[in-house]
Amino acid sequence: MSRMMAYRIHEFGGPEKISLETVDVTDPTENEVLVRVQTASVNPVDLKTLAGKYPLIGEDKLPYTLGRDFAGVVERVGGGVTRWKPADPVYGFVGQGQGAYAQYVLVDEHALARPPKDADPFTAGAVPLAALTAWQGLFEHGALESGERVLIHGGAGGVGHFAVQFARYKGAEVFVTASGDGLDFVRELGADHVIDYSSQRFEDIAQDVDLVFDLVGGEAQTRSWAVVAAGGALISTLTEPSQVEASRRGAHAARYTAQPNGAQLAAIASLIQERKVVVKVVETYPFDATPQALARQKEGHVRGKLVVDVGGANAVRTAV
Repeated sequence: MSRMMAYRIHEFGGPEKISLETVDVTDPTENEVLVRVQTASVNPVDLKTLAGKYPLIGEDKLPYTLGRDFAGVVERVGGGVTRWKPADPVYGFVGQGQGAYAQYVLVDEHALARPPKDADPFTAGAVPLAALTAWQGLFEHGALESGERVLIHGGAGGVGHFAVQFARYKGAEVFVTASGDGLDFVRELGADHVIDYSSQRFEDIAQDVDLVFDLVGGEAQTRSWAVVAAGGALISTLTEPSQVEASRRGAHAARYTAQPNGAQLAAIASLIQERKVVVKVVETYPFDATPQALARQKEGHVRGKLVVDVGGANAVRTAV
């Protein structure tokens, strides 16, 4: 059986708990695709999983390979796969399966899409999970339409920087909270109203908002009910918003988890190709520095995305 290098955890904790190991490469089942990973991005969910705080990945799933999204090249396909063939460039979100901080990853064929044309692997690898989280939060759960008002909490981060651009593309009026150098960053992304949460109250600026897209949680989420319009929505990636407050306003409130979706990734790739959406990669790391990339994410205030070079010169290559 073929072997590969992968970063795995055997117990929960901090970045020091992740270890580079040699593991077996699993063959694809009927509808799966085995992808040779070129790059993988760093996401907050990696830290939650690492700390044992992500409910979908419990001790029963250990040992577990981290890394939720990637760009790469198809290596082999299952017998029922018709969409992909070896050597096809792809990018995707793994879902809850074993992850992409590895030389190879198995993914359902429907979770994959061709990456944006002319995008380098670092740009492509930064996209899938963050972009799908923004897309699904705004359009599936938040039902955002042209001409509506949206308030995005935490617009300078990985998910946030996509959310600002998707909302602008949709034709919404976009209010964004940020701080420090994130203020200029979200302005450059096209935010209509930039709110410095360290010195301004968003309630004084954003009012009668059709959708609050919450990437921050805590007090910001609680205070957001004051600005939600009647019949509006408060959608969070973090904690379940108050259903009592939602009922009072005839509003929709939900917390959600992003799902793999190749069709949506194809639509997102088109926007990137057409330069309607830019991807901000702020730092890249060699494969052997994956723990340092996770530590940097843990520090917070990352303006965009961190990406790991899994298939580069610093990766240990193994023939399959």
